[in-house]
Amino acid sequence: MDLILELYRVEAQARDADLVGTAAHQALRQEHSTRLLARLRAWLAVQTPRHPPKSPMGQALSYATKQWEALTRFVEDARLPLDNNRSEAALRKAALGRKNFLFVGHEAAGENLAGLYALVATCEANGVNPETYLADVLLRVQTHPNSRIAELLPHEWKRRQTTGPPESHLQPSL
Repeated sequence: MDLILELYRVEAQARDADLVGTAAHQALRQEHSTRLLARLRAWLAVQTPRHPPKSPMGQALSYATKQWEALTRFVEDARLPLDNNRSEAALRKAALGRKNFLFVGHEAAGENLAGLYALVATCEANGVNPETYLADVLLRVQTHPNSRIAELLPHEWKRRQTTGPPESHLQPSL
């Protein structure tokens, strides 16, 4: 736990210095987190034979070892967070609503509701007002070229709002 705490301290240092997502953040990770991860990997190697593979600790150690590349990928790319807490929080909302989705009347309706829910969660994750986004995108999606549909994803839509929204055949040009 101490090693994991130290990894979070490196991230806090980057956040306090307003370096998150920058080359300086990646350099900080390379300098400090890489060393901490090496110590953590050595600890895993020592601990693994001490615990039965089917025990909770044995399973956790096995998981960490098998997922090592994914668990350490954040060191190579400053855009990646140390953990997936934001994703987990977004999924938690969906898990809480899952029981309600079972009783929407029809399987296709449940799939549609789940898709809409995912779209709203993606808007929230990207700092986009879901109502504004849906009001705009639902008007243009039917006439928007399929080859450029990625322009309507929340993160791209937000970026394009600063330069002006994509053209729509439904709204006359000024």
